[in-house]
Order: sequence, then structure tokens, then C-alpha cells
Amino acid sequence: MSSELKVLQVIPKLGYGGAETGCYDLAHYLPENNCSSYIVTSGGELLKFVDKKKVKVIKLPVHSKNPFLMLFNSMALIFIILLNNISIVHARSRAPAWSCFFATKITRRKFVTTFHGTYNFKNSLKKFYNSVMVRSDLIIAGSNFIFSHINKNYPKYLDLKKKFLVIFRGINVDYFDSSTTLNTEENRLISDWEADKNKKMILMPGRLTTWKGQETFIEALNLVNKELGYESFNAVILGSDQGRDIYTKKIKRLAEQYRLTGQLKFIEHCQNMPVAYKISDIVVSASVEPEAFGRVAVEAQSMEKPIIASDIGGSNETIIDNVTGFLFQSGNAEALSKKIVEVIQLDESRLKSIGIEGRKNIIKKFNVEKMCFSTYSEYKKLLN
Repeated sequence: MSSELKVLQVIPKLGYGGAETGCYDLAHYLPENNCSSYIVTSGGELLKFVDKKKVKVIKLPVHSKNPFLMLFNSMALIFIILLNNISIVHARSRAPAWSCFFATKITRRKFVTTFHGTYNFKNSLKKFYNSVMVRSDLIIAGSNFIFSHINKNYPKYLDLKKKFLVIFRGINVDYFDSSTTLNTEENRLISDWEADKNKKMILMPGRLTTWKGQETFIEALNLVNKELGYESFNAVILGSDQGRDIYTKKIKRLAEQYRLTGQLKFIEHCQNMPVAYKISDIVVSASVEPEAFGRVAVEAQSMEKPIIASDIGGSNETIIDNVTGFLFQSGNAEALSKKIVEVIQLDESRLKSIGIEGRKNIIKKFNVEKMCFSTYSEYKKLLN
């Protein structure tokens, strides 16, 4: 059966987010197991890294929520499915999922969805729009938190005859490995970020948006300064605002207000995230809304770095509190500052133990090989 398996994944854009990297990783895993792999997307930065000999990429405007374009995408997908004799269509976002839903109904192919986040809904119409993600033959939740969210909010759309399960997202633990970074790369990044090697580096990765908690982080840094004395650390907020200029100005003004401009830098992008983690002493994820999975917490643990994260969403599942990292009350700057001070004052043997346990935790539960194997196994079960 595996030699006959042809999988078409559909995703709006192939960028660097969790859904996108999961799509990319699975697309390259399938050919290694005698399966044909296809991706339909509108574009994205990751496209240039796709091995075109292994994965067939087809461009369609599947990022669009325009009803006419969604209908066009359905017709195009029907043609692609029939032409390539696709076995399974796997959608990873709502707009393309509607196109896939109709295309698989007409072609009678198996339909899979991965519910990647807690999609907002303020009315029944929006909830209906979101419900396409639970109308498939196989519904995959990226965490137990998302599994519970679906059960709570979409019970009337769930069909008990359809399979609904958790497959944890995974990362490439060979890529996020502290032993593989080079000293020259580390020194270059320290120089680029104008960091003081004699001070602790606190890193907060993630796109600049209100729910990621950059304001809480900045307020916490101010409290850390009051506790330990000013200029006691370096800090970096790493991420793009993706056009949210007003929010960027707001948090930069907040940093100025707390006299943090000499310690805190705003970096828009880093091409080599393992090195960014490697030169950091503490990693923070301060989301004020639940992370569906929380990739930062997982990457930090894989890099053997202590992670401090909000006690909501996926972080509760990926972090073993006080063993592989630390949890704090979401949105509470004082609680975050106390955790930062606590970790800054830990001795080297304790920090090393946290790092070792963190990497063991990720290798065991959240590595990309396990994610891909589990998904591939479910594909085969679905066809059989």
C-alpha cells in the first residue's frame, strides 16, 4: 500500500511558522518511505529549500479567502487530484480546507486536516467557517490543549465515526542541537547584537503581536533591574512585526520609559536560530493567550537552554516545570521577573541538569521523526 500512497498537502504559504515547517518536514519524509509527495501553496520563504526532486510543488492562490478564488482552487484541486491519482489530501488552514473539502467530496479521496490553533470566533458564522477543520476523515490536533479546545467548541460538527487524535508537533533535534553550532557563528552573532559576554543574555523569540506578551516581558525586565541593579543583563526581542508598526512603536516606547534601551535590542530576523539560542542564557515565551503548541519552548529545550514560559496552552505539555524549564502565571510581569531572577542566580550544575533533561524530553516526545512517522502511519490506516 505504501508504494501507492500519494499525499497532497495544501497550505496558504510555506513560511517559517509551525504549520509550515510541519508541512515541509512531512513532505520530505514521505518520499523516503516510497510515497509520492505534493504541496499546493501560494508561495513562501521555505519554497527555496524544497527538494524539487522529491516533492512536487504546485502554486495556487490558496491563501485567499475570496469565495470566487476558493471555488477556483476547488476546481484546480480536482484536476490535480485526478491527474496525479492523489490518495490523500491534507489541509492545514481553513480557507484552503474548504477548497479541499469540496474537491475530495467530488473525487472521493480521503481528506485530512490538522487543527493548528485556537481559531477565533465571535459569532456562529465564523464558527461554521472554522468547522471545516473538523469535517475531514482524519482530524489531527497538534496538542492535548487543541484536542480539548475542539471538543469544547465544535462538538456539533464532530462525527464520532471519523478519527480524531493528537499528534504532537515536532522539531528537527539534529538542527536544534547545541553541539553543532560553531564558535565563529556564535561570536559573529554576539558582535552583530552588540552583546556583552560578561552579562546574562535573555532571549524572547516570536513575532511582534500583542498576544505574544512582549509588553509583559519588558515590564518584567524593568522589575529584574530593580531587583538586581541596572545593566545586569542583555536582552533581545527577536521577531518581525509583519506590518504591525503601531505595536512596535508602542513596545519600543515602553522600553524607553523603563530606561531599557541600553540593555534591550529589537532584532527583526535571525537566519540561524540554533546560534541565537546557543548564545542565550535564558529563553522566554510570555504569551498572554494560549499557544497551540509553543515551538519556542520546544526549541529552547532541544538546545539545552532554560525556558521560562506562560502556564497556558501547549507549554503546559512541552515543559516539565522545574525540571526542563519553568512556568509562570500568564500576563503577570512580577511572576515572570521572579522566575528570571531565580534562573539568573542558579549555579552551573543546576543549569546543566535542566539543559540535559530538556533535550531528553524533546527527543523522547517532540522530535520531527516521531511526528512524521505517526502521521504517515495514520495515512496508511485511513486508506486500509
